[in-house]
Amino acid sequence: MSLDVVVRNGTIVDGLGGQPYVGDVAVRDGVITQIGEISGDTHRVIDATGLLVTPGFVDLHTHYDGQSIWSDRLNPSSAHGVTTALMGNCGVGFAPCRIADHEVLVDLMAGVEDIPGVVMTDGLPWTWETFPEFMDALDARPRDIDVAAFLPHSPLRVYVMGQRGVDREPATPADLARMRELAREAAEAGALGFSSSRLTTHRTRTGAQIPSYNAAYTEILEIGRGIAAGGGGLIQFVPDLPDGTYQPVLQQVFDAATDAGLPVTFTLLIGNAGEPLWRDAIAMVEKANSSGAEITAQVFPRPVGLMVGLDLSINPFVLYPSYREIAHLPLAERVAEMRKPEVRKRILADQPNIVPTNPIAYLAQSWDWTYPLGDDADYEPDPTNSIAARAKARGVSPAEEAYDRLLDDDGHAILLDALANFEHNSLDTVGALMRRDDVVLGLGDGGAHYGMICDSSFPTYVLTHWARDRESGRLSVAEAIRELTSVPARTAGLNDRGRIAVGYKADLNVIDHERLRLHKPVVTYDLPAGGRRLDQTADGYVATVVSGEIIAEHGKPTAARPGKLVRGRQAAPA
Repeated sequence: MSLDVVVRNGTIVDGLGGQPYVGDVAVRDGVITQIGEISGDTHRVIDATGLLVTPGFVDLHTHYDGQSIWSDRLNPSSAHGVTTALMGNCGVGFAPCRIADHEVLVDLMAGVEDIPGVVMTDGLPWTWETFPEFMDALDARPRDIDVAAFLPHSPLRVYVMGQRGVDREPATPADLARMRELAREAAEAGALGFSSSRLTTHRTRTGAQIPSYNAAYTEILEIGRGIAAGGGGLIQFVPDLPDGTYQPVLQQVFDAATDAGLPVTFTLLIGNAGEPLWRDAIAMVEKANSSGAEITAQVFPRPVGLMVGLDLSINPFVLYPSYREIAHLPLAERVAEMRKPEVRKRILADQPNIVPTNPIAYLAQSWDWTYPLGDDADYEPDPTNSIAARAKARGVSPAEEAYDRLLDDDGHAILLDALANFEHNSLDTVGALMRRDDVVLGLGDGGAHYGMICDSSFPTYVLTHWARDRESGRLSVAEAIRELTSVPARTAGLNDRGRIAVGYKADLNVIDHERLRLHKPVVTYDLPAGGRRLDQTADGYVATVVSGEIIAEHGKPTAARPGKLVRGRQAAPA
């Protein structure tokens, strides 16, 4: 039998946590056909001697809803071994949508996901109205990796209720019946479930709460019932803590999911200080699952926060009137101005007196949790390197230290605001949660927050920091690969991938683990209309294979575009 690809003599990591072993992997017609010692005619051989051979990575939480329409590459994710990306998270997206509501969804995505409006205006053809039509548009676009999609709650609400939905009015019985019917239609068209958010900081560009913010239990339930009637799927949810507890908001979604017969995955953040509220959420998960529910907490494997800088969406002085006087200047000119002693003095003496449309802007002065991000991209920095600690050592104010660090590298410097997941200045809690069966990795957020974060590189961080470099609490390579492959695949209902086994989808990574290195994020201007975004690359990915085709070699993309739209949950090979 003639084979398309043979990955020869690699250390095979099966994706299930099994002991790695040396062998060959053969691929034909996009499927793994043989494992072991393989001979015969082969179109292409990849020599993996001394290298890891893993399943392709699955990212449960992305926002490539726009990028998958205007681009055939889903980078940075595809540069970090991701071969399947699930988008439409947080209850936001671009379908369903009538022509009259295009600006509503642009405003929503610009505010919640930091996607410049001009990028969406220039990049989206809006050839769809319904969710099934949006899926068809995704299906028609060649790309490097596979995508799957949730039905997002806020666009659905606006589509059914119009301005009443935007204004967060209660849904009527007729509204609920229509949402249920459209959810069924979306699931039948291939939606992997639906997503919703009640997070306070999820606001539109004009500062309003998102349409789904205070949706009632019955609304979540009826949408869930529609998804179940259309074939089933997953509920993805971002909770808020309105009373300092996860209890009321999470319980509502857990109950609705149980009544509808659907699994749930929800965003779980670990506070840096104060009461460990995450413990209450985990206790709720344990209780619900013991009663027959299927719930996972979705955790990010490094600090959750912001990247701030003069060339990014936010910096510590973005709300200062004296800074805003020069904010419009090109970066080089702005840096020259800021280096003038009189300008420095004026800005540092100023106070923020501009109310932001998104309260997240105020978080850029969390000095105890803000760190310079160097070339080695240290995401578990020592507390002595915080802006507050560095300022104390210099005998200056934290604002002065931050000001000076922003001017490093001619204004291209980036500061990391580690706002969550950094309990007691450590990732120990994250490490403990990652090992739980009711926790799944996610929150890469690729395709969004273009000028604020670059978290879709997290698979590389898991393999470098957690499975190689960390002094204590390391994961084995087999454990790390399992958390990046079969666990998220199973959570999403994509049971045809995430494993190296005969009959499974031929999505593979060939990795030089010892040489794997995560680079510092850099600003690029390759979005539609010349829009800005952060990009991040890595060394050590020898090859990435999607459906048996090599999409990247040694960190360089090939011309192959085998990525497809995944419609609905997928069964495991017989």
